[in-house]
Amino acid sequence: MINFHYETDFELEGPDLISLWISNTITEEHCREGEINYIFCSDDYLHKINLEFLNHDTLTDIISFDYSVGKELHGDIYISVDRVKENTTEFGTSFQDELARVMIHGILHYCGYKDKSQEDAKLMRRKEDYYLNKR
Repeated sequence: MINFHYETDFELEGPDLISLWISNTITEEHCREGEINYIFCSDDYLHKINLEFLNHDTLTDIISFDYSVGKELHGDIYISVDRVKENTTEFGTSFQDELARVMIHGILHYCGYKDKSQEDAKLMRRKEDYYLNKR
């Protein structure tokens, strides 16, 4: 089950369609959908989590906590709406496109994709693009 929670005044447009898109992505990646929580928040909210749990004193657009068991995906994905808005200026994308990229990025991590090396990051980007074209 995919759940959406809000720690800011933002709300998703078309949450049912987004949930279906994410579910289809999980299935296509040969994984099973468990409980996945998206928490939309502010920079300040996510910065506190970054400091408390990861000991990183930086702003970020996404932090995910993966509780998956094998191929059954479970986790909490925190997304800073402020950072996503900032990314649109930096990357020249629309808010909806950038938000979708960040959302699917978290799911792809749960599916086993990494992005620390240059090669892994390229594969992650290709997968993001592939699934963005399916929404």
